[in-house]
Amino acid sequence: MVPVKPFLLISTRPEDEAAQGEYDAMLRFTGLAPDQVVYSQLDRAPLPSVDLDGLSGIIVGGSPYSTSDPDDRKPADQLRAERELDQLLDRVVPADFPFFGACYGVGTLGVHQGAVVDRTYPEPVSAITVTLTDEGLRDPLIRAAGLPDSFDAFVGHKEAVHTLSEDAVLLATGTAAPVQMFRIGSNMYATQFHPELDVAGIVQRIHIYRENGYFDPAGMDELIDTVSTARVDHAHTLLRAFVTRYAR
Repeated sequence: MVPVKPFLLISTRPEDEAAQGEYDAMLRFTGLAPDQVVYSQLDRAPLPSVDLDGLSGIIVGGSPYSTSDPDDRKPADQLRAERELDQLLDRVVPADFPFFGACYGVGTLGVHQGAVVDRTYPEPVSAITVTLTDEGLRDPLIRAAGLPDSFDAFVGHKEAVHTLSEDAVLLATGTAAPVQMFRIGSNMYATQFHPELDVAGIVQRIHIYRENGYFDPAGMDELIDTVSTARVDHAHTLLRAFVTRYAR
């Protein structure tokens, strides 16, 4: 279905190359055209007025921000972005409005609902195996995406969900980080893994974030060789399925 109403795509990546790469990947794997997206770079400017009735859904990309950092260690743009995302979720959650958060969505949607997000379950940049739970196997979005019981996806994060909120439904798990995907209500989703990343995308981010503590920079070339053999095609289908399900 071609959406009459656009999707709001929110980015919080201060690095120009990373932000552009994420934008391009989101469009490629959702199937959306630029004129079907309202793009907000929340790290650079305040969130514009959001009319939920004028949107098909909301997609939040990943971020170098860590929600679990103490506020006195967060830059001003992060504090503002978190505050505005929290205010947006104050409206999104009661409406059970279509929402998909990739990686940073775990921190934003999860924390908003009362999940404990901390540094207990970090995952280095890698391709991991994601395994669906029984609830995940029954979830309509996952079924629409045609995901198998387990599939590989790219990760790379310093923080993760330690304890889910009581209203969350665990949809997928992993070996190192036990919460890889969850749902709030019927229409709000968050993944710890990156469904927008293919090999070219993860290699680009490895170069951009080599000094950000996600991996040992001395092993960058070996890491690139390792991730270049990964097959993560199944993970991409979630984004297209989300857009197809909620386009209106």
